[in-house]
Amino acid sequence: QVQLVESGGGSVQSGGSLRLSCVASGYIDSRFCMGWFRQAPGKEREGVAAIDSDGSTNYADSVKGRFTISKDNAKYTLYLEMNNLKPEDTGMYYCAADPRPAGRGAWYSSGEYNYWGQGTQVTVSS
Repeated sequence: QVQLVESGGGSVQSGGSLRLSCVASGYIDSRFCMGWFRQAPGKEREGVAAIDSDGSTNYADSVKGRFTISKDNAKYTLYLEMNNLKPEDTGMYYCAADPRPAGRGAWYSSGEYNYWGQGTQVTVSS
């Protein structure tokens, strides 16, 4: 089993920054694909960013240039640096992981991930 625990959410004003962290434990290693998803009230969960085992990254168009995904394999920790936050970035942010080779699967699809954290809330006010 794999356990994922997110932290770092909070309330900020538009234009502010937050850094989310996700600590992984259990049967997980650097070969996993990991991603961040978010879900706003009344909306479907959407892919925000993902990082493959080879370090390649993908981003939703809405966050390109503002968000940066990274990971520290030694600490089994995934990060999401969020800058220039907008009210539309508000939502519950989830960390996800899946044991698949780099370049495989649709990174933006929640169905491609087997393991999920409980989420951390991000609220951006205008």
